[in-house]
Amino acid sequence: MCFMGSLSLMLLWLMIMLVCGSERGLCIRNPDRISQIKISQQYPSPNSHFKTAVFALGSFWRSEAIFGCLNGVTRTTAGYSGGSKINPEYRSLADHAESVQVEYDPKLITFRQLLEVFWSSHDSRQAFGQGPDVGNQYRSIIFTNGTEESRLAALSKEKEQARSKVHIVLTQIQPLGTFYPAEPEHQKFELKRNPFLLQLIGNLPEEELEVSNLATKMNGYAAELCPLNIQKQIDAKIGDIVKKGWPMLREI
Repeated sequence: MCFMGSLSLMLLWLMIMLVCGSERGLCIRNPDRISQIKISQQYPSPNSHFKTAVFALGSFWRSEAIFGCLNGVTRTTAGYSGGSKINPEYRSLADHAESVQVEYDPKLITFRQLLEVFWSSHDSRQAFGQGPDVGNQYRSIIFTNGTEESRLAALSKEKEQARSKVHIVLTQIQPLGTFYPAEPEHQKFELKRNPFLLQLIGNLPEEELEVSNLATKMNGYAAELCPLNIQKQIDAKIGDIVKKGWPMLREI
């Protein structure tokens, strides 16, 4: 899947470069950004029934992308949690862990389902790191906000331990304290690595990129971490835009 996703993006890059080189009028154009974007979908207004969950499962660049493409997730934010230092920074985390805050609509996706994604997206048996990322800031944590979330987290950990016959599940379960958003350069990191996709959604300024629902989903797409059906849906929309050269991608 990852290889095909990378190949697909490379082919799209090649297609648009060929089109732009031969017929300038067919290139993707950026009209007035505000007038062309459906604001209600790009930046959903605060809603009292939305909830937030916070997880630590390794590098927050990848963690933010993992949750961004899920149906029902409206916004993600990379940040720091689980420590005692006030206002941690990337180069000075102290005892905090790299984390992701997930804003979601509980009518579309539940905390239990988010837990399932959490367990399936990292190795909870690794101590102080994930893969090549080694350090206390990469430890595995479920942060809970209330008794019910604590109960669900504990049950999910028991199930995960039952599946791991030999190794101990090292994931911690902690009450959520303060979540500190990471610096702007760490937000939507995977999307920022793909200039073509940034252009496709209108080259949003930093402050809009951080809160955009579309950017949240495209961050997951850029990392090839969307569910397969959503990955294919976005592929089709991008392919259609490349053929027409118009308009920008407004929604998924």
